[in-house]
Amino acid sequence: MNLNITQENLYLLLPSKMSWLATMLADDKGISIVEAIKILYTSSFYTRLADESTKLWHLGPVALYEEYLADNK
Repeated sequence: MNLNITQENLYLLLPSKMSWLATMLADDKGISIVEAIKILYTSSFYTRLADESTKLWHLGPVALYEEYLADNK
């Protein structure tokens, strides 16, 4: 069984990470989940998260949200 995360299988982790982020962003900004999802998926942060070499997928929800906020100051 291959348990390594690669660029080819990283997409399996992203929906749950994005779900957490969208919930936090929606709560923080007072916007809908749908709007938060649109903002996140079109951000440069998502591009970085979807790149396995950044290793952002290692981070938990709070650390990822802090990274997102730092990117969008």
